[in-house]
Amino acid sequence: MKITIDTHSGFCFGVVYAIEMAEDILRNEDSLYCLGDIVHNNKEVERLHALGLKVINHNDLHYLKDCKVLIRAHGEPPSTYELALKNNIQLLDASCPVVLKLQNQIKGGYEQIKQINGQVIIFGKEGHAEVVGLLGQTNNNAIIVASVKDLDKIDFTKSIYIYSQTTKSPKAYQEITLEIEKRVKMTANTNIKYIVNDTLCRQVSGREPQLKRFSNINDVIIFVSGRKSSNGKMLYQSCKDENHNSYFISDVDELKSDWFIGANSVGICGATSTPRWLMESIEEAIQKIA
Repeated sequence: MKITIDTHSGFCFGVVYAIEMAEDILRNEDSLYCLGDIVHNNKEVERLHALGLKVINHNDLHYLKDCKVLIRAHGEPPSTYELALKNNIQLLDASCPVVLKLQNQIKGGYEQIKQINGQVIIFGKEGHAEVVGLLGQTNNNAIIVASVKDLDKIDFTKSIYIYSQTTKSPKAYQEITLEIEKRVKMTANTNIKYIVNDTLCRQVSGREPQLKRFSNINDVIIFVSGRKSSNGKMLYQSCKDENHNSYFISDVDELKSDWFIGANSVGICGATSTPRWLMESIEEAIQKIA
């Protein structure tokens, strides 16, 4: 049985940057605080915890003073920086450049559209770390939509600027923006401005077509990802749509031997938050099963 690890899977550059920053500091210091899981993969979080990385939440941040705190790739709202300044906390900012660019876009768009009493819409998962940071750029006034069911939150008599969480599916973003356009046209108000901003991360959206091809050339697909990963869920679904013998796992112990009966080829792939070492561990475990 041939086993192949997808060469395009694994950490995106934003995650690599954040992890390398944490590792560099922990080589010289015993511990380091990180605001939220540095990556949405529990196995990688456990590895870094063993090196001294301590995950804290926003409530913990209120009680910390005179220390260092790492900001992960997902980015943070302005309120986090304000609190850090107040508590003399040195922030080590590992925010992804793509996310920072989007934050600036949304901040500028919000300042512009509020002059005409319009709305900023964010297509994303409510409560997701990146979306929290994006929402903060609008003083928490943006409207978050996750699906067509949420469009009732929008006032279609007002102008709209829409942005997407960077890791969403291009297909899903297109579907929701076309539906909004349809409803805007139904108002027959030519004064309404409707602007769709292309804010998807190409490192994520570019993996979807590649994974579809990878899924088609293997009998079985093992998709490795943390359960919290938004792009993991999206990319896994892309695999499943192409190959019904696709299985989502987070660790070696979730593998089942009957998945590989009669298979001549197995493809291992993962999310932008999946470490290469974990996919290699999965490969070794499948070899033993075979």
